[in-house]
Amino acid sequence: MMKKILAAVRLLILTSCFCLSTVTFAAMAQAGDQLSNADCIKCHQEAPRDIAAQGGAHKTEISCMDCHQGHPPTVRDIIPACSECHSGSAHFELDNCLNCHSNPHAPLVLKLAKNITGPCLTCHQAEGTQLKENQSFHSTMACTACHQEHGKVPDCLSCHEPHADDMVQADCKLCHQAHKPLVITYAEKTPSKSCAACHEEAYTQLTASTTKHHELSCAKCHKQTHGMIPACQDCHGAPHPAGILRKFPECGQCHSTAHNLNQWQDEKK
Repeated sequence: MMKKILAAVRLLILTSCFCLSTVTFAAMAQAGDQLSNADCIKCHQEAPRDIAAQGGAHKTEISCMDCHQGHPPTVRDIIPACSECHSGSAHFELDNCLNCHSNPHAPLVLKLAKNITGPCLTCHQAEGTQLKENQSFHSTMACTACHQEHGKVPDCLSCHEPHADDMVQADCKLCHQAHKPLVITYAEKTPSKSCAACHEEAYTQLTASTTKHHELSCAKCHKQTHGMIPACQDCHGAPHPAGILRKFPECGQCHSTAHNLNQWQDEKK
């Protein structure tokens, strides 16, 4: 019997507190008093915790009541539309913001669905242009096929086999860019060993050569752009008398390739 009495008393106290709290907040709203963040946190603990941890501008530039104007029961709908504050760009014109920004109290923690491209390109326009103008297999893929988490850049080697067994992720970026992977560019300091992974024969000939070309890196002659083949005259000018050049107008008639200038001598032996 005593337990039932105590339970009834507890229920009465809780009900009274809830009613008092509701009446108090309603009275404040009717009187025009402004609730503060400190008032909100008395009942709503999870949202302030998310904002404190990952709120971004929602933490630093606005308060609870800037978004949630009023309080139930006097105001039924206090969840604002994102467009009430966010406008003026293609990204803010998208529908269903909560598809990615599932928690407005942690707005930059995005949960991406599969096969998304269009919404991504409203912010990442340069990458979209590169994919469109430089067609490759990457151009056919959705952004989220690679970027499964917002801001996460996967390693090339998570999908692609390296050109050589000892290559690591840093080597990929010396020549390739993910959004235009077939436009291969590189710095002059790129080691010839990186080129050898695909151009093994040329590399073997060059390293075995006893000419000055042996001392040069691949990128020293094949400057900046993959497939660029310089003319011998770019460096050597006209190295022989005019009579020899008339008889042999092409350097390769005697010197074979730039990677093995002595081949003609070897064939005569």
